[in-house]
Amino acid sequence: MRTALTLLFLLALGAMPGALLPQRSLNALKVTEYIAEKGWWGRLLDRLQFFDVYASYWFSAVYVLLFVSLVGCLLPRTWEYFKQMRAKPVLTPRNLSRLPHHASEELSASPEAVVARAKQRLRGWRLVEREEAGGARSVSAERGFLRETGNLVFHFSLLGLLVAFALGKMFGYEGQVIVQANGGQFCNSGVFNYDTFRPGLRVDGTNLNQFCVKVDDFHATYLHNGQAQEFRANIGYQSGADLDSGTWRPYPLEVNSPLRTAGDRVYLLGHGYTPLFTVTFPNGVTRTGETQWRPVNDVTLASEGATKFDPPGVTDTEQRRKNQLAITGLLAPTAVFRGELLDSAFPEDRDPAVAVDVYRGDLGTDSGRGQSIFAIDRQQVENGKLAKVARQNLRKGESTTLDDGTVIRFDGVRDWVSLQVSHDPTQVWVLAFSVLVILGLGTSLTIKRRRVWVRATPRGDGRTVVEVGGLARTDQAGYGEEFTALSRDLLEEES
Repeated sequence: MRTALTLLFLLALGAMPGALLPQRSLNALKVTEYIAEKGWWGRLLDRLQFFDVYASYWFSAVYVLLFVSLVGCLLPRTWEYFKQMRAKPVLTPRNLSRLPHHASEELSASPEAVVARAKQRLRGWRLVEREEAGGARSVSAERGFLRETGNLVFHFSLLGLLVAFALGKMFGYEGQVIVQANGGQFCNSGVFNYDTFRPGLRVDGTNLNQFCVKVDDFHATYLHNGQAQEFRANIGYQSGADLDSGTWRPYPLEVNSPLRTAGDRVYLLGHGYTPLFTVTFPNGVTRTGETQWRPVNDVTLASEGATKFDPPGVTDTEQRRKNQLAITGLLAPTAVFRGELLDSAFPEDRDPAVAVDVYRGDLGTDSGRGQSIFAIDRQQVENGKLAKVARQNLRKGESTTLDDGTVIRFDGVRDWVSLQVSHDPTQVWVLAFSVLVILGLGTSLTIKRRRVWVRATPRGDGRTVVEVGGLARTDQAGYGEEFTALSRDLLEEES
């Protein structure tokens, strides 16, 4: 038990960095920023897996040792409890007056009548009647075995909870995806449909539960200070036979009100804005760009990103690379200008504007290296393959013209939503074990283990000396009142 308590303390201590430090599984960008800000200290913490606490070797070791310790603690306790349940109550002590609770009285009733009365009063207790020397008779009774039952239920449920969590991590998965709120769709058909995907140890990304989600629109309400009050996305979903029939079932998706379908849960995490740019190239061909930008201010939803274009009608690969366009900068859903600097005053789409830098040249999208959709490759700029050709602040409907006659118009914004898909096959077991943990703990804390003995000894004058002794197996208060009431009932003369 001491070992288990020590390991439980170490587990709680080990979980503290997971709560205080950014975790790579939740926000890899913040982890990178933290390491860069802290220098050698951040790199040391990274080597010690403090940014991947719950997947670290040392946390897993404590977890497994706690599991083994609980098993080693519970097996002998369960066997002892089983033997105690089958054993008879202990013999009546020779000297009851030495017990913490004691009372005695002389009654006119016979020892048999006293014992019968005691057995009637102690109904519901585990008791045994015994004969003693000199014609005395005694009753041994005990109660409160459910306390140990609750204790065992609590610990076995805790053990089951650990197993359920472990199995959930092995066979579960979790992924996030951004979907445009204008009828944009997402289907849970493979890992490549996700923006980020975290599979369980036994999940390879194939054979995912099949369903599709379509985001029809999104509505957000805010308080006067810009704090979000409600997010609501009206979605349609397909699963099972609906996938074959093409039937879309409506569902109002809200924060903390997930869609449950096909064994998965779909959560609404947040939202942002997609700027709409229309580019008219010198040959008259137009292209519309709709790429989501990420918020850099969670209060005002000021966002940054990059919308990229390939020149139309260019078949030569080299010429196409030299004339790619990228529109980068800052998006403000409610624009406020401080001189030439653009900022956002409110997170709602009231007066959108953008401050953009336009780059032309080779974006590096064909280099084979991974590239963020929210930024351009700065190495291409440093190498001179990508050059800035314009900088402009644009309100909705305004445009700017480049040196080659290309016109870029800002057409406003559109909402996107961030969805999280979670699959945990053990969630029902986790709930069941959690309920049992609470019930077991409540039972062990509220029920008192106590014993009582009654001895009736006949005297030569026909009277009977009745002694009552009590012993509480715990330090909880309350047994004194119960013993007083019980002994009063047993030691009163019957009318």
